[in-house]
Formats: sequence, structure tokens, C-alpha cells
Amino acid sequence: MLEKTIKIGDREVKFRSSASVPRLYRIKFKRDIFRDLSKLEKAYAHKTEDGDEMQIEDLEIFENVAYIMALHADPSIPGTIEDWLDQFEMFSIYEVLPEILELWGTNLITDVESKKNKSRVTGK
Repeated sequence: MLEKTIKIGDREVKFRSSASVPRLYRIKFKRDIFRDLSKLEKAYAHKTEDGDEMQIEDLEIFENVAYIMALHADPSIPGTIEDWLDQFEMFSIYEVLPEILELWGTNLITDVESKKNKSRVTGK
């Protein structure tokens, strides 16, 4: 389980990434976080290469992922994504998104390394 505090506007927000995030995301949004994050990473890479704006669907994926990771880190945040987003002034997705993608990617690397080490220990 990894945590990271990210400054959004004038607020510091804690985010957590762990093996339970995909399940929490699926339960809350009825979507696959792996597929959504893959799409989001591609949209972000395309945006930075071509200077295009991200699509509304990509922004919604970002909001959903950010909300689930924040809720996972702090269960006291508002119960709806709309109420949570209302706490912030306008901010640039392009400042926050790379931080969230990095946190998610670091968690995946940690999980893969753990599985590799476990198989060495058990001889499988």
C-alpha cells in the first residue's frame, strides 16, 4: 500500500493506492480501473505530444480515479464525488494527473516485484 500527498490548489490531499483500489473503483463506478487508466495514460501522452485538450470522458475518468484514491486514504471525505470536487477551487488536471499516475504505477511495480519474490521463496 502506497500513499502520497498531492497539493491541489491550496489544499493538501492524501491519496492511497493498494490492491483494493480496483475493487473499490468497480463497486463505485461499475468500471474497470485498469482499462480506464490505460485510456487515461494514452490521452495524457497524446495531449502532451500534440497539445490537444483531453476529452470529457478522460476528465471524468481522472475525477473518478482521484476520488477513489482519496477516499481510500481518508474515509472522512464527502460521500459523493460532486461534494468532494466542490471543496476545490479550479485546478489544472495536468498538474495532478501525473502524480496520480505515478502513484498507481509505483503500486503496480511493487505488487509485481512482491509476486516475483514470493515465487522465489516458495520455489514456484
